[in-house]
Amino acid sequence: MSALVQDQRAFQPRLAAVTLFGSTMIAFGVFLSGFVMSEPAPYELIMAGQIAVWFLLGLSISRTVGLLLAMLLVFNVGGLLAITVMKDMSGAPLYAAVSIFLAMTSVFYAAVIESRHQRLTLIFKAWVAAAVITAILGILGYFHAFPGAGAFTRYDRAMGAFQDPNVFGPYLIAPILYLMHRLLTGKLLQSPLLIAGLLVLVLGVFLSFSRAAWGLLAFSSLMLIVIMLLKERTGAFRMKILVLSIAALVLFAVALTIALQFDQVSNLFTTRAKLVQDYDGAHMGRFQRHKIGFLLSMERPLGIGPMELGRMFGEDEHNIWLKSLTTYGWLGFVTYIIMIGWTLAAGFRYLLRDRPWQPFLMISWIVILGHCLIGNVIDTDHWRHFYMLLGIIWGCFALEHRFQRQSRRAAALPSPA
Repeated sequence: MSALVQDQRAFQPRLAAVTLFGSTMIAFGVFLSGFVMSEPAPYELIMAGQIAVWFLLGLSISRTVGLLLAMLLVFNVGGLLAITVMKDMSGAPLYAAVSIFLAMTSVFYAAVIESRHQRLTLIFKAWVAAAVITAILGILGYFHAFPGAGAFTRYDRAMGAFQDPNVFGPYLIAPILYLMHRLLTGKLLQSPLLIAGLLVLVLGVFLSFSRAAWGLLAFSSLMLIVIMLLKERTGAFRMKILVLSIAALVLFAVALTIALQFDQVSNLFTTRAKLVQDYDGAHMGRFQRHKIGFLLSMERPLGIGPMELGRMFGEDEHNIWLKSLTTYGWLGFVTYIIMIGWTLAAGFRYLLRDRPWQPFLMISWIVILGHCLIGNVIDTDHWRHFYMLLGIIWGCFALEHRFQRQSRRAAALPSPA
């Protein structure tokens, strides 16, 4: 018996070291999600290796995470069926492979979060670090602060270490909400560092000149404040939110006024601030292509295949609902609607419960909801951070379900005499 106890004691430090290494690699993978200038990016290589190793070493999938896996598999089966109707399949197999890989990242994040909820903190801290660095690169690139800085811009818009400003801007929103939450709930001594991080990220979103990112930032920030007011009902907390909100608005107004003094910023802001651009409402513009695409999809149950609409009309769908129809067919579209509806409904149900993972669920749910709204004018299909958010939310669902099972078991136990 004593030998067995000694073996267990000797094994514990090794187990702790392996757990620490695994969590560090997860955080490293999340960090790499902020640097996608080419494909395949380092994120794909690291995450593909991690997913394989974790599941080979016995990472389990609960019923809750299994449900997410089932929906993502059916969704991608729709995509594979859509490929079969294409005449020119060039690029389609790679597109399908990326879709399946991103689906697996969602399942992976959900499983590792359910295994150890403390990883949520690591994930968000790594996300913040990546967001701040890529935002700084975008800002420096926008102002051409050093030779070659233009690599971090596109069409005179900041895009950081991404390929598109319209992905760069929304990527920064979840880290912004995380810093806002810490600012509202944390200690005053941490405020300067948090405010500095927020200024960098908000400036990055602004200089992306992405209308979707601007709208997402405004919507998400407001939602965060509203939900926190519903959860924290003390007078002192409400006063803190009021003071910080007023200070943030004043600071934003001052920063915007200063930024608009630069002609480069002012001219592009005036152009991008229009709700409907020429390429949106013009003949064969974005909105008309949406209409044509939906009508076309009604005649094609299997879809038309990835990137096919772009070949037909010179522009891609720029609408996630249309994208799911054209690229994944009716099967994929219905599955996507069910998955998103389930995610939002269950998230809303668990949103205000007092749990260690509640802040992370709240932030991720708000940002996913915002992505669903901007998905009407933008395509979020292969956005890595969207699938990461999906995995975080379903990981929190799995934690909640396990918590409820444990509570029921504890309640069923006979009370001591």
